[in-house]
Amino acid sequence: MKIVKYKKMTKGRYKIFLDNDKDIVLYEDVILKYNLLLKKDIDDDLLIEIDKYNQECDVYYVALTSINNRFKSTYELKQSLLRKEYPNDLVDKAIEKLLKQGYLNDRMYTKSYINNQIITTNKGPYKIAKELADKKIDQDIINEEIVVFTDEEQLSRIKKLIDKGIKTNHNKGGVVLKQKIYNDLKQNGYDISLINSVISSYTFENDKEIAKKEYEKLYRKYSRKYSGKELDLKVKEKLYQKGLKYEEE
Repeated sequence: MKIVKYKKMTKGRYKIFLDNDKDIVLYEDVILKYNLLLKKDIDDDLLIEIDKYNQECDVYYVALTSINNRFKSTYELKQSLLRKEYPNDLVDKAIEKLLKQGYLNDRMYTKSYINNQIITTNKGPYKIAKELADKKIDQDIINEEIVVFTDEEQLSRIKKLIDKGIKTNHNKGGVVLKQKIYNDLKQNGYDISLINSVISSYTFENDKEIAKKEYEKLYRKYSRKYSGKELDLKVKEKLYQKGLKYEEE
């Protein structure tokens, strides 16, 4: 087979036209490696070798584009490439190359991920650490980098989230409200001892005004179905579930 024409394409690729009316699209790396701008003859064995190296380049450049679009952990990138059904050996080769070049770096990824989560979310350090572990980041790296989320930062955020919880859960009071806020903070990955130290400084008492408004709201709702003592018991039961208590004066 002879090369009869070249056509430059996007993303560092060339279309090579052969004298058998076929064409192949090759990366520039392949063109240079096999000196195809000067070599005009390609036999079947060389074509197989060229095609194999072109596949290798394809996996590499797809991987590079993927991490340029969004920084990824080594595990995330590998899973992304395997989902595209690239051969496992070529995926491993591309990842090894990217690691050596510094484009792929789990420690840098971890630093970036932690900082981003601190800035953009209400997550605590334990939740962030768990998410990194799910991305198969080495536990030593996680432990060494999560320390940027200091106890002082946690305490500040816990206080803000408690204040927000009290403000937004205006139809709850007492023990129920305290337990809800505690559970939310725990699920968000904050240190339990720090949660307790802050939350213990708050008084979660029954707010009479909140209780009265909620009582009137529930009374209107359940008066369609209940009446008399049964209605009163039903309303008080629902108030209790919200951590509220109200007695008409």
